[in-house]
Amino acid sequence: MSVYIRVELQRQIRDCFGECCAYCRTAEFLTAMTFEFEHIIPLAVGGETVFENLCFACPSCNRYKGDRQTAIDSESGETVALFHPQEQVWGQHFSWSEMGTEMRGLTTVGRATIVGLQMNRPALMRARAMWVKLDEHPPKLT
Repeated sequence: MSVYIRVELQRQIRDCFGECCAYCRTAEFLTAMTFEFEHIIPLAVGGETVFENLCFACPSCNRYKGDRQTAIDSESGETVALFHPQEQVWGQHFSWSEMGTEMRGLTTVGRATIVGLQMNRPALMRARAMWVKLDEHPPKLT
């Protein structure tokens, strides 16, 4: 379902996430894709089109997330809530491998989100390796 998002609200979301995907931190300018405004809590389950429920997402993360709100933690096997980019701090749930190509989950939420959104797909890790060589990745976000 497509919903209208005011231009000013789109600008606020872009600025909030530094024009990077709120989930995998891919910078939009490194890709040939237009990133999307994603409803963290899907409209289908009552989510609203407000700043607190929107994030900036690459098409891959947005498609894999879809209307899901949970995934399985790879260590515990538990079903846990996915990372909420407006309410949680990325660095508390995720980190980068030493080479900067693989996302690491620091918590049940981080691990489940990585698996659920397939954030360490081989093609994406290869792209990250190229971005690292260009000194464009991992992003330096504050």
